[in-house]
Amino acid sequence: MAIQDFLFELGTEELPPKALKNLSSSLEKSARESLTELFGFGADTMLANTTFISYAAPRRLALLIKDLPTEVPGSVLTVQGPPARICFDADGNPTKALEGFARKNNVAVGDLKEDESGKMSFSQELPPQPVSESLPSIFRDALSKLPVPKRMRWGASRIEFVRPVHWLVMLFGDEVIDCEMLGVKSGRKTRGHRFHYNNEIELMTAAEYAVTLKETGKVVADYDSRLEDIRAQVIKEGEKLGGVAQIDEDLLHEVTALNEWPVALTGRFEERFLDVPAQALISSMKEHQKYFHHEDKDGNLMPNFTTICNIVSKDPQQVIEGNEKVIRPRLSDAAFFFETDKKKSLESRIDDLKTIVFQKDLGTLHAKAERIATIAQRIASDLGNNTEQAARAAMLAKTDLMSDMVYEFTDLQGLMGYHYALHDGEDTDVALAMNEQYMPRFAGDELPESAAGIAVAIADRLDTLTGLFGINQPPTGSKDPFALRRAALGVLRIMVERNLDLDLRELISVAADSHGDLPARDGLEDKVLDFMLDRFRAWYEDEGISVDVFLAVLAVKPTKPLDFDTRVKAVNHFRSLTEADALAAANKRVSNILNKQGGAVSGSVDEALLQDDAEKALASELAALSGRIEPLFAAGDYQAALEQLASLRGCVDKFFDEVMVMADDEAVRQNRLVLLSNLRSLFLGVADISVLS
Repeated sequence: MAIQDFLFELGTEELPPKALKNLSSSLEKSARESLTELFGFGADTMLANTTFISYAAPRRLALLIKDLPTEVPGSVLTVQGPPARICFDADGNPTKALEGFARKNNVAVGDLKEDESGKMSFSQELPPQPVSESLPSIFRDALSKLPVPKRMRWGASRIEFVRPVHWLVMLFGDEVIDCEMLGVKSGRKTRGHRFHYNNEIELMTAAEYAVTLKETGKVVADYDSRLEDIRAQVIKEGEKLGGVAQIDEDLLHEVTALNEWPVALTGRFEERFLDVPAQALISSMKEHQKYFHHEDKDGNLMPNFTTICNIVSKDPQQVIEGNEKVIRPRLSDAAFFFETDKKKSLESRIDDLKTIVFQKDLGTLHAKAERIATIAQRIASDLGNNTEQAARAAMLAKTDLMSDMVYEFTDLQGLMGYHYALHDGEDTDVALAMNEQYMPRFAGDELPESAAGIAVAIADRLDTLTGLFGINQPPTGSKDPFALRRAALGVLRIMVERNLDLDLRELISVAADSHGDLPARDGLEDKVLDFMLDRFRAWYEDEGISVDVFLAVLAVKPTKPLDFDTRVKAVNHFRSLTEADALAAANKRVSNILNKQGGAVSGSVDEALLQDDAEKALASELAALSGRIEPLFAAGDYQAALEQLASLRGCVDKFFDEVMVMADDEAVRQNRLVLLSNLRSLFLGVADISVLS
C-alpha cells in the first residue's frame, strides 16, 4: 500500500486570536472524519499508521497528514432488492417489483440473483479510488464547517471567510493537487514572517513544512510549541527580576495566537502606582496591553511587566521604552479612578442604583438590592449569623458598579467594592461580601467564606432565578443569557461545600415573595427547585457517581442540598454492598405491587393476621429495625441506615419465595400490603432504591 504525506495550508490576514485554536481543532476534526468516511469499513486498518498534525499561527491554518494512503482500495458492492418470493409470478415471469428494482439500478433482470437471505441482489465492482481526487472536497467541506461566528467579504468578491485569503498550499508528497478554494488557486508556495521574511517559500515536499517555515521563514507554525516557548520565556524573565511570573492561561493562549516568532521583553512602571489595588493594575496591563505581571516571593505585585513581541528587535531597549510609555497613561487612569471613587462612599451610591435597570420586568438594581437584603437576612437568621451585616452587605453589594473604576474595568466589580468598603470604614465581613458575592465565578472557583458573603452570594442568585422563572424566562436549550444554570450550581456548591443546613425550597419561597407580583408565581417553588436540583446530575457524573444513584435520591426530593448530597453518598456506598442488587430488585417489585393497588397502603401490621413464617420473620425484622433506624434518619446518618437495611435481604428474599401477597382472604391480603408498604417506607427514608439499575 503506497503512502504519502499531505499538507494543507490556508494563508490569510491575521486570524482572530481568541478563535485560532478552535479553528485549528475544527479543521483537523472535520478532515479526520471525512477521511474515515472515505475509507469506509477499512478505515481502522488503512489509517492505522496515519497521523494528523495541526499547525496554527496568526496568518495560517495548516494540517499535515503523515503516511496517508494514496488510494482507497477497490471493493465489491452488493445491492439487495425485494424478496425473491415476490419477484416472479406463477409462470416464472419477472414481476413489476423486480423490474422496477432492475430499472432503478440500471442492471438487466437476468443479472439479478437470489442471495442467501432470500432477496434478489447484484454485485458491482468498485475500482480503486485515488485519495487525491477527494482531498479538495474534503477541505472545502472542513472550511465551511469552521466555527466562525461572523464571516467577511473582501474586494469585489462574493466569497466569505473569517479573514481575507491570500494563498493555498495543497501538496501530496511532492505533487501539487490542482484546485481552487475561497478564490485562491492551490500551489506549493507558503510565505514567511511578515517582517523577518516577507517572501514566498517554495516547498518541495509536504514533510518539510514546519522545519522550512521556521528556519527560512522565521515562523513557528506549531501552536503548542509556540505556547510553551512563550511560557518558558516569561518564567525566565520573572526569575531575572527575582520574582515569580504570573501566567494567566487565557492571556497565554491569546498572545500565542498573536505572534509567529515570540520574543519576551520586560519593562517597568513607577512604584507609585502600587498604591492602587493590584488587581486593577493587572487588569489594565492584561486587557489593554496583553502584558504578564510578576509577583515577589511574598506574593506582592512587582512594578514590572513582560510583553511578547512578534519580532527580534535590533534595539530591544527602544521597544521596552515604547511599551513603558504606553502603559503609563493606562496606569495613571487607574490611579485617578481609584482616588476619585474614594471621595464618594458606597452608601451614597445606593440611590444611584435606581437609575440602572436590572431587567425590564424585574425593576432596577436598587429594587434588586432590597430583595437580596430580604433573602440574605433570612439566610443569616437560619444559620444563626448577624442579620444586620447581611442586610448591609446586600444593600451595598452592587454600588461599586456605579464607580469610575468598574465602569472602565468591568471585571473588577466586587473587588473594588471590597476596597472601597474598607476605605469607608465598613465592617470587614461586609467588605468581604462585596467581592465574595460573585463566588464561585466559574467551575472550580473558590467559594465565599464570610457569613455576609455567603448570605449575599446565595441571595443574589436566588433572586435572579426566581425572578426570571417568575416572568417565564427560564433557560431554553443552549440559550441562558442570565447564566441561570451557573447560578443554580453556584448555590448548590456553596450549600454543600460549606456544610450549610439550609432548606432550598423555603428560601426560594422567600425570594419569590420578595418580588411582589410575578406572572408565573403559582408553583414557582417547585419549578425553580426542580431546575436547581437537576444541576446535581452533571455534578455527580463528574464525580463518577452513576445517574441512577442521583435519580434514586431525586425521587424522594430532599429540599436541603446538603441533605441531598449526604443521601447520594450513602446510596452510592449502598450500591457496593452484596445485598444491593437483590434489595433494589425487591423494592422495584414492591413498588409495582403497591402501584397496582393505588400506591402506599397506610396502617399498622396486624400480627394476628400473619400466617406464614416468612411474613412473620419480615414483620419482626421491620419492627426491630424501625427503632434502630429512626435515630439514624434524624441524625442524617443515611449510610449507617442503609447498612442496617441491607440485613433485610434474607427475610425479603424468603418472603417473596414463600408468601403469596395477593391472598384470597382480603384481610390477609391487605395486611401483607401494609407490611410491604412499611418495608418500602423504610428505604424511602433515604432514597427510592427501586430506581437503581
